[in-house]
Amino acid sequence: MSIHFSARDGFPLVGKCFGDPATAKAGLVIAPAMGVEQHFYADFAHWMAEQGYLVLSFDYRGMGHSRPQAMRRSLRGLQADIKTWAEQDAAGALDELCRRLGGPADTRPIHWIGHSLGGQILGLLPNREKLARVITVGSGNGYWLDNAPSLRRSVWFLWYFLVPLCLPLFGYFPGRRLGMVGDLPQGVMAQWRRWCLSKDYMMVEGGDALRAQYGTLQQPMLSLSFTDDEFMSARSIATLHEFFTGTQAEMWRIDPAELGEPRIGHFGFFRKRFQFSLWHRMQQWLAS
Repeated sequence: MSIHFSARDGFPLVGKCFGDPATAKAGLVIAPAMGVEQHFYADFAHWMAEQGYLVLSFDYRGMGHSRPQAMRRSLRGLQADIKTWAEQDAAGALDELCRRLGGPADTRPIHWIGHSLGGQILGLLPNREKLARVITVGSGNGYWLDNAPSLRRSVWFLWYFLVPLCLPLFGYFPGRRLGMVGDLPQGVMAQWRRWCLSKDYMMVEGGDALRAQYGTLQQPMLSLSFTDDEFMSARSIATLHEFFTGTQAEMWRIDPAELGEPRIGHFGFFRKRFQFSLWHRMQQWLAS
């Protein structure tokens, strides 16, 4: 079911709700990766709803169904950065799921599964105390020298040439035309570039205060990463989770050969063929 709700600052967002709030045993927010629209997660959301969860997926502002109609051709003028996506949009999605489950009086747990960026921003959520358990999928520190080797050989061109050229020229990042990432608001891409050029990633802008904020997240955490991830190296996965000093993340690093699969990569976890292996195992962890 498509739903309309507001970010914390009132910006209109569009999401989808899967499952029955009256009978659900728990809630689950799916926070998307950079440039990935919510429909990518639909098979996974349907399956989790069948397991008894009320699932909410959504698009950040400027993405997918949360892209204003007047900006279908260009995102020029849309004011947003990654912190906006986290503190306003993702937090608004969590508020909406809590409301649909019955509000603060409801005792059913709400969980979070963040794909790539969706796991990175956990420490930025102002309402993270509402979460019972959190899962990151392919979430690592985006520092470009810690990227997987195959990406590191080409990403320098993005950060040192394409982004500095495109942002002032177009007023946003025209990823659709370029065949990479997707269209992104200027502020999002500019901030992501600053983070990715620093070994401290998002901490380059937040410093000690942001490190302390990330350290307040104490919920049980599961990290799912994959040996054939074309974006995130083992080092990048580890260094991101070191920011969450208030909890000891359970790290599952999975080789596709263990499952008899030729590939998982950065996006494969959410493919339907993993429902009887990875999805089932992850859902058991949530319910434990």
